[in-house]
Order: sequence, then structure tokens, then C-alpha cells
Amino acid sequence: MQSVVRWIKGWRGRSPVVVASVTITVTIALAGCERIATSAPKTTSTAASAPTVSSNEATGASETPRFSYPSTDRDDHIDRYHGIEVADPYRWLEEGESPRTRAWVAAQNKVTFGYLKSIGARDAIRRRLTALWDYERWGVPSLQGPRYAVSKNDGLQAQSVLYTLDSLDGSGKVLLDPNTMSRDGTVALAATSFSPKGDYMAYGVSDSGSDWQVWRVRNVATAEDTSDLIQWIKFTGVSWTKDGKGFYYARYDAPTGGGALAEVNERQTLYYHRLGTPQSVDPVIYARPEHPKWGFSPEVTDDGRYLVISVRLGTERNNSIVVQDLSKRGRVLTRAKTPPATQALRPGFTAHWELVGNDGPVLWFTTDAGAPKSRLVAIDVRHPETMLEVIPESTDTLRYVKRVGGRFVASYLSDAHAKLVVYETSGALAHEVALPGIGSVTGFTGEPDDEACFFSFSSFTRPPTVYRLDPKTGQTSVWREPKVDFDPTAFEVNQVFYASKDGTKIPMFVVHAKGLTPRKDAPRPTYLYGYGGFNIPVTPRFSPQNIVWLEMGGVYASANLRGGGEYGEAWHRAGTKLSKQNVFDDFIAAAEYLVSSRWTSSAKLAIGGRSNGGLLVGAAITQRPNLFAAALPGVGVMDMLRFDEFTIGWAWRSDYGDKNDAAQFSVLRGYSPYHNLHEDTGYPATLVYTADHDDRVVPAHSYKFTAALQHAHDGDAPVMIRIDTKAGHGAGKPTGKRIEEWTDLWGFLVDNLDMTVALPQ
Repeated sequence: MQSVVRWIKGWRGRSPVVVASVTITVTIALAGCERIATSAPKTTSTAASAPTVSSNEATGASETPRFSYPSTDRDDHIDRYHGIEVADPYRWLEEGESPRTRAWVAAQNKVTFGYLKSIGARDAIRRRLTALWDYERWGVPSLQGPRYAVSKNDGLQAQSVLYTLDSLDGSGKVLLDPNTMSRDGTVALAATSFSPKGDYMAYGVSDSGSDWQVWRVRNVATAEDTSDLIQWIKFTGVSWTKDGKGFYYARYDAPTGGGALAEVNERQTLYYHRLGTPQSVDPVIYARPEHPKWGFSPEVTDDGRYLVISVRLGTERNNSIVVQDLSKRGRVLTRAKTPPATQALRPGFTAHWELVGNDGPVLWFTTDAGAPKSRLVAIDVRHPETMLEVIPESTDTLRYVKRVGGRFVASYLSDAHAKLVVYETSGALAHEVALPGIGSVTGFTGEPDDEACFFSFSSFTRPPTVYRLDPKTGQTSVWREPKVDFDPTAFEVNQVFYASKDGTKIPMFVVHAKGLTPRKDAPRPTYLYGYGGFNIPVTPRFSPQNIVWLEMGGVYASANLRGGGEYGEAWHRAGTKLSKQNVFDDFIAAAEYLVSSRWTSSAKLAIGGRSNGGLLVGAAITQRPNLFAAALPGVGVMDMLRFDEFTIGWAWRSDYGDKNDAAQFSVLRGYSPYHNLHEDTGYPATLVYTADHDDRVVPAHSYKFTAALQHAHDGDAPVMIRIDTKAGHGAGKPTGKRIEEWTDLWGFLVDNLDMTVALPQ
């Protein structure tokens, strides 16, 4: 019979139990560090055992040194907004490359990783994460000329490899392997676009997680690059002309004084690149220098007749549509001195428009104009003043439409999970597609003349499975189904609806071991996840890390907060600008529901989120610090008075508001996590995590918040920051880095929620 491995902690006088399914030996050692606060020094003494423990006996004990945080200088910087003085004592941490900041980062990481390495369950968590991540996973195939293109990861490859297939049952040939582009796997394939005949592939790569991309062109038959090189690309794709001689793309000017990772991104311009020519001679196709914050996304219609330009204002959902008739372009694309003529099809940023396809001069768009949950409409460019409804608004939320095999395949959200419907081009209902359960549909591929299309379906307990759909019959078949080392029948998923502060009903998924029931006398360790912003829905999807959490006995909850896209534009708007507090109220109400329904208790409840979700977590722990035991805010927007000063941050005013407006400033300051930490307050155990190459939400947000949190915190729970290197906001992160990150995050929660860990080996 296995003995219990006990690890005595000094922070709270707790005795968490760490158990493995097989005999293991765990060595625990805590390193001491010094913390010197800049104004009123606060130190936290820790008397913790550091034994070497086997499965049969615990031997040895030693007194560990005192635990403390690094020193962080507090400056006297003051900003004035609308006559109000606001202190910013850690403004100097915005200078990411200064020796002062680099020294601070190194000191914080030394403390954090020293602490994380001391967690007894960490090795078991890493082994299980590695085992679960080690499965063959396929992307969704797309027919490109005579062959299919598809990505595949053998399991633990840092990056997925892009292959071509002569047939769906054929063996693959490597077209591009990003793993050969760097020794550590930190160069990722960001996007691809194939020429109409499939003979060339334009592709963009990013380095160390940066949003910046470098684009090249590859000959598909030879898998060799041409001489073409396109730089300073961000927040755009490319679209080929029908003749395959070139493509449209948008770019920014090269960064100057502010540096590539911090300088504000403005003045995007649309260009055309002809194969075999240098980027320096690419002609301007569309530019609006009088509107430096406008951005552009090009798309050539399937017949090659029109260039449809989506004009966006930051992350504002409403966009404008501009059209160029390419049949009238003449020689304009070779040495144009002035951009070609355009037609403003839908100006004014009054609604959202997304091109679906065309039939000659008739263009199909999904739009929320007059339909908050979206519909499909047709607009004739010869008579743009009229609009014909093809698929009317439904009680479900229309997310996108794909034209395949002479029909429309529509993807909906019904109470935050996927629903697929096939329509005739007239808008008549053809089929409702049967899906294997409550989950998410992603990665739709298919062209108007294709006989079939492909998509990926996943759920909390079902790994991404690739299906083939026949639009004529509505029937699906499995093309690739992964085999993952766990039993999906051991868990169950339930959807509940709870009341937020103002009475609004909010849906939430609760996932746990099958047969597990709420118990007042045995609250479960629970991880509550949320996002709530930018019209992005949070839907049921598979992730190896969540399976590990469930296997450790945890409950996983995912709340569908206002601000997201689960119920259309009205739901989104209800969580933006002056109404942003609704998002935090929804999240706090989710936590209260989990406690009141006896799934958990405040002593066993952890919360997490990334990016806008990191803001959510920061706001929640500053508004209700006693409601949670632990928090994992990742790459979060923490300084709501400075977010618009870096890279693309200004674009988020569409959701957050503008500090230059007095009313909006008041709201921003009222929930900004950095500005709402109060001294002599005990905060939950918090592990902030970010990365040094995050050029979307610059790491200064997390640096400043952590410094302020460590200064204000009056409690024994650890409040730390984990700063990854050669990584960015999250996209393109190598598999190994993902495993290490979640090893640390789950280890932190195990340590601070007093969890017993028994994982399969």
C-alpha cells in the first residue's frame, strides 16, 4: 500500500497530499530570495519542510530559508486625466529592453521558477501532459488545384508540418516543415494562401510568437521557395488574382523609433505583389492616409472579377466594404502611380459585413445589419442601394457561411455550441447536419465547385475529429479521428444557466468526472475560465491540459459572459465600453453559483483567462479578492489607461472605450486592475504569466500589475509572475513550451488549493 507523501507548507500551515499511481520519488527544495519593498517593506517568512520522500517512507527534514519577492522601485510618476491625478509608480517597467527592466524580469523569474520547481506534483503533471499531448492530430484538408493540402503533427513536434496529398487516402509529401526553421521550434507557420491552380503557396511565418509576419512564396511541385519576400505584415491575409500571377496584401511601414515589439501600428496600406518582383515596386492598391487607424483585408471573388476590400477600424466589429472591378484594371497593377478606382459598396461602419461569394455582379454577405444574430444577404454591385435577404435571422447566432457544391453551409451557435445547416442558394432549407454532440465546429474548407467540404469537430472530451460533409445529402463521415490516451466516457458535461447581478441569464458549461455530484462537506477544486469580449464566443473545445485537470479530480467550468459572441451583437455590446462591468459581474456571479450550488468553496476555487480574459481575472480579484483562492491571469490587459499607447492597443477602444472621454475614463479607471489594488489587502494566490515577445498585449501590463500586486498584498498566498522567453501572445507556441507552461499553471493551483494528485502513468 502506497504511503502518503506529505508536504508541509509554511504559507498557510496547510498539508496538501501528493500521490502518484506508481512508486515515485519526489525531492522538494525551496530557494530563499530577498524582497525589499520600495515604500513600506513587507517580507513573508516561510518555515517549510524540504524532505526527500519515497513511496514507502518520508525521511529527512530541513528548515528552508525565508521566502520573499525581489525589490521593485516605485517612482513618483503622476498622470492627469480630466483634472484627476493618477499615480503610475511602475511606468519605468514599460521600457522593456532597459537594463533596469531586464534585471527586474530576471529577479522575478528566479523567485517564480524556484518556487514552481519545489512543487511535489509538478513532475507527475508534466508526464501526464506530455502523454496526452502525444497524439497524431490532423488539420482540415483543402483541395488546392490537383492535390490536397493539410497539416499534421505526429504528437510532440514543436510545430505542425504542412503536407500535400494526391488523394484523401494517399500518403503525404512534405510541403513545408516549420520545425526546420529554428532549433527551438519558435518559428511558426502563421498563414497560407494558394494560387487558384494550386501551383504556388504564399505563406507567412512568425518568430517567437510575434504578430509580425514575413511572407514568402513556395513552388508546390518542388517545395522550394521563389525569390519573393514580403515584410512588415500583420493582421491581414493575402488573396491571389485569378491568373495566379500575384496577390493582394496589406502592410505597415517598417517600425522606427519605438521598436518592432512596442511601436503603435497605424497607416496600413493595401498593395499588389507580382511574382518575381521585389516588394519595393509593389503598387499601392488602396490607401487612406487621412485615416491612419483604418485597416484593410483583401479578398478576390471566386470568378476573379472583383476585389472586395473590408475596411475596419481597429477591432470594431462594424466595417465598411469597398469594391474594385478587376476587369477594368488595365495595366494598373504593373506600375500604377495612383490607386485604381473603387466603389464604396457599404460605407460608414454601420454594421458588420463578411463576403461569402458571388454570382457575377451579385455578392453574398453575412451581416448583422438589421439582424443582431446575423443573416445572409445579396447585393448587386450595379444596384447597391438594394439588398435581398437570402437566409433570414434565426433564434440561433449565425457565425459564418461557406458556399460549397452549389449550396450554402451555415454554422450557427445554439446556446454557445455548434449547429450546422445546409441551404439551397435560394435560401430554402436543405438539411440540418447531425453533429456528434455538444461541441465546436472549426476550420471549414471547400470551394463553390467542390463536391464536398471538410470541418473539424471537438468538444471538452472529444479531440478534434475531421469530418467530410456532402452538401447534397447533409451526410458526414469521419476522415481522421485521433487516438488520445484517456477515457472520454469517464467525464460528463452539463450546461447550466445562472442569474448575473442584473438578472440576466448566463450559460455555463460544467465538466467533471462522471457521477460526481456537489457536496457541501467536500468542495471540489474548481477552475473557472472566462473571456467576455470582442464578439468572440467561448465554445466547448478539447485541450489536453483540461483533461489533466479533470483527472486530478478538478471541476472545469467555462462561463459564456456578455461581451462575447455567443448570442450575437446585442450580447457583445452589452459587455463593452460603459457596460464593461457587466462582464465582471457575470464572471463573479458564475463563481458565486459554483459555490452556492456546492460544487466548490472559495477556498477551492481558482479562476483563469488569457488576454481580455487576463483583464477579466485581474478585475475579478481586485473587486472580490475573498471569493477566490487562486488566479491565473495570462497575457492580460491590466492598465486600462495605457493600453492604447502600444502596438495595436488603440484598436481595443471599440470594446474598452477611450480614456479621452470623461465618462469612459471614469469606467476604465473604475475597473483597471493595475489601478484598483489596495494596500494591506490579502489577495488570492496569483500567478501572472506573460512572454517577452508579446507584441499584442505588451508584457508591461503584466509587469506593472505584478509589481503593484506584490506591493499591496498583505497575506501569505504567493503572488508571482512567470515570464516566458522567445514566446508571444500565444499563437505558434511550440508544443514543449505549452507543456511547460501548463505544468507550472496546474502545479501552482495544486499547491494553493491543497489538492491530492493521482494521475494515470
